[in-house]
Amino acid sequence: MPRAMVGRPPASAIAAVGSKTAARALAATANVPVVPGTTEPLRDAREAEAVAQSLGLPVLLKAAAGGGGKGMRIVRAASELASALESAKREAMTSFGDDAVYVEKYIAGPRHVEIQVLGDMHGTMHSLGERECSIQRRHQKMIEEAPSVAVTPELRKKMGDTAVRMAKAAGYVNAGTCEFLLAADGSFYFLEMNTRLQVEHPVTELVSGLDLVQWQIRIAAGERLPTAPMMTEPRGWAIECRITSEDAGNDFLPSTGTISFLRAPGGPGVRWDGGVGAGSEIGLHYDPLLGKLIVWAGTRDEAIARMRRALLELTIVGVETSRDFHLRVMDDADFQRGAIDIQWLERRLPSLTAGGSTPDGEIAVAIAAALLVESERAGRLAASTSGASAPSTSDAWRNAGIRDGLRRR
Repeated sequence: MPRAMVGRPPASAIAAVGSKTAARALAATANVPVVPGTTEPLRDAREAEAVAQSLGLPVLLKAAAGGGGKGMRIVRAASELASALESAKREAMTSFGDDAVYVEKYIAGPRHVEIQVLGDMHGTMHSLGERECSIQRRHQKMIEEAPSVAVTPELRKKMGDTAVRMAKAAGYVNAGTCEFLLAADGSFYFLEMNTRLQVEHPVTELVSGLDLVQWQIRIAAGERLPTAPMMTEPRGWAIECRITSEDAGNDFLPSTGTISFLRAPGGPGVRWDGGVGAGSEIGLHYDPLLGKLIVWAGTRDEAIARMRRALLELTIVGVETSRDFHLRVMDDADFQRGAIDIQWLERRLPSLTAGGSTPDGEIAVAIAAALLVESERAGRLAASTSGASAPSTSDAWRNAGIRDGLRRR
């Protein structure tokens, strides 16, 4: 196939939405609602102060080339603007090689909802529904789900049509994501468009029944998407937890070391997308994401219960992980009701991280079982090479160093 015919995102489309300020300007021309603010980078603190005064405090400073919360600062007082702008520009330059920063009105208590789109090089573009990404810490997503408890079928269609309109305005091709802030009254505002497949795409796959990676390849090969809607309503409920090498009980400090044992959960409706295993060295120079734990079930309540069970089965020895933190979120009454927004986790962190590891004995039992299996496997291997008998089950428990601890519970 000629190079020009490859169905990939055109460079012009990536340029059109690669900068957040350029994407905001494009959205305005496509009748896509955006958060009130500037469409050009700020020149200096004096201009920032003038814009903030016109918008009303608080405001949000954001890196034009940013992502993942880098180069982002909330400003609640005029006296903080100059220092916040300098700090945001410095972080933006360090992270992205571009210190351009713009300002927008800070909206309190919204949800972060994104729409997956898929378009071919023949002009067909589909929306594949929404993902709820409001569980965030320092603007980094930690838990995602599809669909969102806050999105009705009517709102889903409206947001989906808006995302398609934005993607078409950019001339976009292949898999992409439009991110929105969703206010409590149902109004929504375009944030940015990601010209790639995102970390949380598995939840969309599970409720749509579509393999998005396969469709990326098929579109790149020049295939046509079906003209009929590829998904009308989500099927069931999916939740994803990002398992990271961080110590949630110690302000999420990075945890380094070598993974000595890893047992991924299994069973119906459970998916583990991991990039590490026993023997993997976890250092400071890469993203802390170890793997993604995703579950699917018929209802949200069932999905939460299934995720809790899968988290209990997940065993990683050698580094601290966010597993226990995710368990606490699954048990939180607000989360179970779906009463969340993008500031919810920051408000709830003290209670969700207090006391270190989850106190109940289920965690200890899960670790004990995993270490027992590994100890017995090692014993059988040693016996097969030396001719000696394998250690007994009781020896394996004792060697794992946890039997007496379990007795004391």
